[in-house]
Amino acid sequence: MNKKSNQQPALKALSGQFLNYLKLMRLDKPVGIWLLMWPTLWALWLAGKGHPDGGIFIVFMLGVVVMRSAGCVINDLADRKIDPHISRTRDRPIASGAVTPAEAITLFLALALIAVGLAAMLNRPAQLLAVVGALLTVIYPFVKRFLSIPQFVLGAAFGWAVPMAFAAQTGNTPQLAWLVFGAALVWATIYDTFYSMADRPEDLKIGVKSTAILFGDADRFIVGGLQVAMLLALVLIGNMAELSAWYFSAVVAAAGLMAHHQWLVRKRDPAACFEAFVKNHHIGMVIFIGIVLHYAFNPA
Repeated sequence: MNKKSNQQPALKALSGQFLNYLKLMRLDKPVGIWLLMWPTLWALWLAGKGHPDGGIFIVFMLGVVVMRSAGCVINDLADRKIDPHISRTRDRPIASGAVTPAEAITLFLALALIAVGLAAMLNRPAQLLAVVGALLTVIYPFVKRFLSIPQFVLGAAFGWAVPMAFAAQTGNTPQLAWLVFGAALVWATIYDTFYSMADRPEDLKIGVKSTAILFGDADRFIVGGLQVAMLLALVLIGNMAELSAWYFSAVVAAAGLMAHHQWLVRKRDPAACFEAFVKNHHIGMVIFIGIVLHYAFNPA
């Protein structure tokens, strides 16, 4: 009985620490996975003309989870001296002391090894692009200290799965791949600006740079311009890929969602700005639905 009673606290502590690792990877907050996954799915379906290779699909879906998790770990490691000063992030595992920097580094390396294993299953062009994607993932958390546009770097990191998917599926990266990448990059800049608008007062105090700070009072106007640019890119994608009314109806629905997000942030309330960020993944979802419906009713 004594042996069992001694083991129980140890097991409880171990399970509690495991939960801290899951929180560090943000697996309890899957919105980031959705935001990374939707452009990846756009690319897989467009590159495969509605029929992506099953093995490639599995590799990329696993890769989305692994790379987003790795990105969160390295981000929190880089921000370990910043997060305690921001009300929304001070309870993150590293900031609160629940996970040590050494543990975080070990977890990041483990995730990186899994990512390498997944990339090894792809063809050579996709592997070469994966190296660039890994570099973007690592450098993003640090650019906010030097650049006023870290959201563009995040957009490049989140969108890089697009040319990788085309390369894995077709062996090359056509103009359509880079157009989809551009749409994903602009989209990430939009939703991460909403995210940074929620933290703007505290970021100004501690000296962290962001597009929300750079845009200032023109933030909603500039984000509106980016939303128009994304919609134009989506229309060009539809024309280039010869997509049908199913897809263009989805683009119209996406425009309606963008208008709703603008309404949400009209007073720049931090909670409303964060809500606009979270709800942005619906845009990616409706665009993907439009692509799927096109290929379902207009098979190549």
